[in-house]
Amino acid sequence: MSKKLIIRRFYFLVSLMFNVSFVFSYRIGLTPEGLVVDYPNLDQKKQLRRGKDTKPHRKIGVGTLNISDKAKQYVHQALHSNRLSYGPFLKKFEKSFAKIHDAKFALMSNSGTSSLQIALQALKEFHGWADGDEVLVPTVTFVATSNIVLHCKMKPVFVDIEKDFYEINPKLIEAKITPKTKVIIPVHLFGQPCDMDPIIAIAKKYNLKIIEDSCETMLARYKGRMVGSLGDIGCFSTYIAHLLTTGIGGLSITSDPRYAILMRSLLNHGRDSIYISIDDDDGVTSEKLQEIISKRFSFVSVGHSFRVTELEGALGLAQIQELPEIVAKRRKNAAYFMQGLKELESKIQLPKIREATEHSFMMFPIVLHTETKTKLINFLEENGVETRDMLPLINQPIYKKLFNIQEGEYPVADWVNANGFYIGCHQELSKDDLDYVIFLIKSYFDN
Repeated sequence: MSKKLIIRRFYFLVSLMFNVSFVFSYRIGLTPEGLVVDYPNLDQKKQLRRGKDTKPHRKIGVGTLNISDKAKQYVHQALHSNRLSYGPFLKKFEKSFAKIHDAKFALMSNSGTSSLQIALQALKEFHGWADGDEVLVPTVTFVATSNIVLHCKMKPVFVDIEKDFYEINPKLIEAKITPKTKVIIPVHLFGQPCDMDPIIAIAKKYNLKIIEDSCETMLARYKGRMVGSLGDIGCFSTYIAHLLTTGIGGLSITSDPRYAILMRSLLNHGRDSIYISIDDDDGVTSEKLQEIISKRFSFVSVGHSFRVTELEGALGLAQIQELPEIVAKRRKNAAYFMQGLKELESKIQLPKIREATEHSFMMFPIVLHTETKTKLINFLEENGVETRDMLPLINQPIYKKLFNIQEGEYPVADWVNANGFYIGCHQELSKDDLDYVIFLIKSYFDN
């Protein structure tokens, strides 16, 4: 064998050993410090994309949908009943939802936005508030929280948020109260209740009402009390990618029968509450039937067509039985993310859980301490991990136009809007998915 051939074979073997070692180390997560994370079944590093046009090898969304056999069974039952209007499935779902959230009444509408709108409109109508009266809303929330205030011809007044929890800062509320202030809308973002005790104390002091925007939070307790039951009315969403999904849908809950009756009317065009369902004239006395006939097309408020069908009720009733398990899995996934990303806390702020408070983790928020988010979210998206902004409100073009909001006026919101985003931590994510997301985020900062 020639000397040249021996040298070639030597270099080939060295190269082969290096490549085997490289692939092995990234499959099991070896670093110079040792074994840290298990990344099974793929050579992760070779598949990282930085602005390349190839497709990522996987797609990890912010939400999920898994329609169970029970849900399909209920939907088929609803269809076979030949009834789609408000009926037994919706009634059972509303009753169950109210019960698990410690309220007496729940009313299902066609969205979380609608649930908020009928809540505020009912309070305004019942208490005789005027157009132009004020509603306190946080600077970071989905735009619907503030939009419904405008739709009710009232004025949103913005309150900056807490830096640790991204929710309305109770310490800043009183400075925003005027003689026109009527309502506070604390928004339970990302799955965690706001700090409600000081908010409730302020509301009592100034005779204000509280509407809890809990569209992103279900089945979470604040100091032993269930979210949505802490104010006058609580509002939830069952839209796509939420904790409980019916396609479209929202719920308003309350323990005040007067508010419940008025909200039921408002989501049904403002119809007289004597006749809301086709069952309302069954088995009544002759005298009562005559009264119903005379009033069933009587409209007492300027309402809306915010109704849903029995199909949404069927999906909701099936899923509410699965909700505790869904929330438990999300909490487990979030804890895994926090442990896996803990070493990056000097660079990113991970979710914090308020003392004596539960977190449902509808999503997993991340805020970079100093760096803007653009490069990181582009990197994640390029590699198959879906991201969303952390619900910016005050920097929306229409709000800057309507309210002349200046940069620096709400510093914590400005920081979150520039640096914050969220990823999914839903119940369908596998350990492999979680490890991949952790690997990507670490890889971004390593490079």
